[in-house]
Parts: sequence; structure tokens; C-alpha cells
Amino acid sequence: MTVRVQQDVFDPWRELAAHETAQVERLAGQAGAAVVFVGRMRDFSHGTPVTAMRLEHYSGMTEAYLEKISIEACTRWELLDTLILHRFGSLQPDDPIVLVAAWSAHRDAAFAATRYLIDELKTRAPFWKQEQTPAGNRWVQPG
Repeated sequence: MTVRVQQDVFDPWRELAAHETAQVERLAGQAGAAVVFVGRMRDFSHGTPVTAMRLEHYSGMTEAYLEKISIEACTRWELLDTLILHRFGSLQPDDPIVLVAAWSAHRDAAFAATRYLIDELKTRAPFWKQEQTPAGNRWVQPG
């Protein structure tokens, strides 16, 4: 289980490959499924252009919450591993914001856990988004 919150831009596919390489001995022969979700910043929201976004979080609390939901997912489904990587700070359209992945012996568990993790993260994790639009800045409601 890996959780990371960072300001720097990341390449989701390199992060995924690095994680799998680091876990290769532990996952070898067991992981029949890996489900991956990558969330990117859109250049629109509610029919309005968005030129940039500022993503804030509460350091320490955010990581603890992401670890909590990772543990919950591992308890609810038979998972071999999870990965959550989330950005904060200034973002531009098409920047990756979040990477969530789950590994399991079977696809049903990996799909269900990945959906659970991203849904919990989007609705309850302590992140705050402020979009920059032509009409000015606006805070985004979780969800």
C-alpha cells in the first residue's frame, strides 16, 4: 500500500511502472488483475472554461485519510496492493491530478476497490479546489 501527496507534476504510467517494479517479487504470479484510474484536470466545468486550478490540502490529515481508505479497501476486498498518488498546488488543463490503482488475484476485487478509492477520495478526502475561470475564481464543491 502506497500513498503519496505531492506538488510536482507526475507521469502516471511511469509511476505505475515504478510501483510495479518495486513490488514485483511480492506480486509475481499472484496479481491476475491491476485496475488503474487516472484523473486529469479538464479545461471546463459546468459549461464554463477553466484556465487553471489551485488544489489545497491539509498536510498530514490528507495522507492519513488516504491511508485509512486504502486499509478499508484491503479489508473489504482481497487485494494484493494499492497505490494512491494525488497532486496539490497549481494545475493546468490536462495535468494528471490523481492516480489510483489496485492489484488483486481477480478483476472483480480490483475494479470494486479502485472505484471505492476514487469515490471516497473525491467526496471525503480533505482537498479543496479553486478553479480559475474568465469570470473569476470559484471554489468547487466535493463530489
